[in-house]
Formats: sequence, C-alpha cells, structure tokens
Amino acid sequence: MRKHSVSIHGHRTSITLENAFMDALRQMARERGIAVAAMIAEIDGAQTTPGNLSSAIRVAVLDWALTAERRRPDNPEG
Repeated sequence: MRKHSVSIHGHRTSITLENAFMDALRQMARERGIAVAAMIAEIDGAQTTPGNLSSAIRVAVLDWALTAERRRPDNPEG
C-alpha cells in the first residue's frame, strides 16, 4: 500500500492504493487519453454515495479489468 497525493476538484487529497491498483489506474487513464488526476476526479464524481475514494477507485479498476475482454479490438462483441 502506498499513499498518493492528487489534486482533484481544485483541492489536494490523498489516496492509499496497492501498487497493482495504481498501475491499473494509470493504464485506465492512458487508454482514455486523460491524466490520472482527471481519471480520479471522474471516478469521484461518479460515486452515488460519497465515501472512501480509495475504495471507489478499486471498484472502478475492478470493473475496468473485468470488461477488458469487451474492449479488445479483435473482439466481435466490442
């Protein structure tokens, strides 16, 4: 687990994530062509019940990983 400081919505905050989740978050942002902070802000904004941002990021990364097969260019369903 590592603490990361980011600036979202105009203020500094910190998140604590395992390296694997941070690496996946970076890959998510790269796929979308946005900065990691923008990806985090998007995840934060999508929370229906404001809560633990680190947990929300983990859930978003898990969802992204589970849908990776559909995003593959050679997938006829994608």
